[in-house]
Amino acid sequence: MPKWKDLKRFCENDGWELYKNTDHYYFRKRSDDKTVRMTKVSKGSGEIKPGLWREILNKQLKVTKDYFNKMI
Repeated sequence: MPKWKDLKRFCENDGWELYKNTDHYYFRKRSDDKTVRMTKVSKGSGEIKPGLWREILNKQLKVTKDYFNKMI
């Protein structure tokens, strides 16, 4: 399972905008068709739990595991 720092690195490497930095990092990415994807990244150091990871990958990032791994 990826760690929170891997998710942050993905967002930075894939061109996501850091639009808020509080107790979490908040990222968003605008697509050419004007849709906006958003995700929240914990500042914790642990692994992301499997169920939460699947939800982040499929519903927020909307990318494949292979693409995610290539970008980190």
